[in-house]
Amino acid sequence: MSASRTLPTIALTTGEPAGIGPDLCAAIAGRRWDARIVLLADRALLGRVRGTRRLMAGLPDYDPQAAPRRRVEVLHLPMAAACRAGRLDPSNSRYVLGLLDRAVAGCIAGEFGAMVTAPVHKGVINDAGVPFTGHTEYLAERCGGTLPVMMLVGGGLRVALATTHLPLARVSAAITAQRLETVLRILDRDLRRVFGIRRPRILVLGLNPHAGEGGHLGREEIETIAPTLGRLRKAGLRLEGPLPADTGFLPERLEGTDAVLAMYHDQGLPVLKRAAFGHAVNVTLGLPIVRTSVDHGTALDLAGTGRADPGSLVAALRLAATAARRPRR
Repeated sequence: MSASRTLPTIALTTGEPAGIGPDLCAAIAGRRWDARIVLLADRALLGRVRGTRRLMAGLPDYDPQAAPRRRVEVLHLPMAAACRAGRLDPSNSRYVLGLLDRAVAGCIAGEFGAMVTAPVHKGVINDAGVPFTGHTEYLAERCGGTLPVMMLVGGGLRVALATTHLPLARVSAAITAQRLETVLRILDRDLRRVFGIRRPRILVLGLNPHAGEGGHLGREEIETIAPTLGRLRKAGLRLEGPLPADTGFLPERLEGTDAVLAMYHDQGLPVLKRAAFGHAVNVTLGLPIVRTSVDHGTALDLAGTGRADPGSLVAALRLAATAARRPRR
């Protein structure tokens, strides 16, 4: 079955079983979708929130040979051990990664048009003896080792990152001309491919305060960032910068901008999360597949309570469905 039909099939991994992922899936199961949503989960997790048991028990099993319909279905994948909401168990970490592996394989094969991920818990996966820095890096490895670019979308902003989950002390060395050029080319390409923007305009932040203050506060802008932007402008990319990060998000700067590229995680994401936390979407660019995710963590204290807000998951599913309908170029 091809995922290129008008009605896309979206794989939704339910994430850490002790977290709010299963609860969020229960919250979206009763909605009407312009897509076929396939929950990758152990059925024992579904319906643990009071009032959702009957709804979740009534979800049909996923049949990859059946014609897609606008509904939520379940692809049952069993956990290694029973799970209680809010209590992490490393024995289920392989199960969590297995959900991701199944979704990736389905996307690569054309079975799914996109994948959406509920949050995982990095710590418990590492406690299980599996080195894991995050969804972004893991999925890139599963897709052939391509360089992933993390971008969050929300509040009228698109903010991408030149580096992701790195200690601040290692950021400067990681921003090489080669990496920056690769990230900007991926960002330009996927703004066209995933978001349908014909000629993206990208605003690039500097690394140092005041974008280096002419070299007095750092030379990365002079020696690496500005020359790279210059070469890419000659190649046809629409780039502005490097600009000081403290003024890069002013409304007059953002007018007509399609995305902002920040140099490191906490340079750009606090601004976006202040504008849209709980309703923003994490998009992984640079992959041969479409992947979106929520903008928050596992919220163990909310698991099983019914108080988890599904807003970010709803936005992630809608963006994935829209992107899945676009031709892949």
